[in-house]
Amino acid sequence: MGVPTAELGEFLASLGEPPYRARQLQHWICRRLAGSFEDMSDLPKTLRAQLQAQACLADPVVIEVRRASDGTAKYALQLEDGLVVEAVAMPMEGHTTLCLSSQAGCAVGCRFCVTGALGSGRNLRVHEIFGQFRVLMRSEGLVGQGVNVVFMGMGEPLLNLPNLVGALEFLSETVSLRRTTVSTAGVVPKLYALAQLPRRPNLAVSLNATTDEQRAYLMPGVAHWSLAELIAALKAYPLERGRRITIEYVLIAGVNDSLEDARRLVRLLSGLKVKVNLIPLNPDPDFLPGLEPPSEGVINAFAAHLAAANMNVTVRWSKGREVAAACGQLRGQLKFPRPAAVSP
Repeated sequence: MGVPTAELGEFLASLGEPPYRARQLQHWICRRLAGSFEDMSDLPKTLRAQLQAQACLADPVVIEVRRASDGTAKYALQLEDGLVVEAVAMPMEGHTTLCLSSQAGCAVGCRFCVTGALGSGRNLRVHEIFGQFRVLMRSEGLVGQGVNVVFMGMGEPLLNLPNLVGALEFLSETVSLRRTTVSTAGVVPKLYALAQLPRRPNLAVSLNATTDEQRAYLMPGVAHWSLAELIAALKAYPLERGRRITIEYVLIAGVNDSLEDARRLVRLLSGLKVKVNLIPLNPDPDFLPGLEPPSEGVINAFAAHLAAANMNVTVRWSKGREVAAACGQLRGQLKFPRPAAVSP
């Protein structure tokens, strides 16, 4: 699972199979999302038996699912080495959005993120990223339906760029890149690398600060790139007609929620094609002690200032809060080994 067609062809050729079998197998893996070789009904029984004996569909294993009253399902998925990552299925109006992880932890260390509090972890391989998609599509009964995919789960996707790009190639067999979003904390050199891809997903940037001092406090892992450097990279990022960059801004009471922050945010984003997604902090007293979301009045005032400046702004109230649907929250509640630390 998660093997390029050329490599599949070589493997099948070693079994004496013709070249077109690789396309058939890839179709079952990437488009039909088959859970077993036995499900691949147009392959000869003898070949299915050989595949069962000599290969495997190594999808992550579901160890827990928590479902909220709004339909949001938070999955804890165990990988082959025992590490646990999270993925979320979020029913939206007219479609479902799947949130996938790219690492088994995160080295950025954002103060408002439980994954950051859990520590850094290894990069997920292509089949582990794509496997989350396969598991959620089958488990939620979504095979054959249109979905959106966001990389907003555990990890910083751009610190795992080669495997992310490989997973995007497989995902694009089923999900248009226009319905796929990669969210980054702002790894500036990797933003320039992502911009060089011939076909790019939507881009979301977790900003959360309007001064370099705020950013150093809130997001220490990316603070060595200034806001000026980050904005320059965003201005250089190529956007197809009708696309905008999503700016994610987690609102934290008394930290980054003042009207002066709102004014600075307007100035900072001037000249960029963006939409701003304000996200009230999803609190966690165990991993994020002392941090709380602002009051509804403060949130509305912040949003109103941006709207008055003719910015496209929305407030995203957390879905699935009662099932720990924010990044890392379910993983933080389960008793599994912490991921081994890695360098970015």
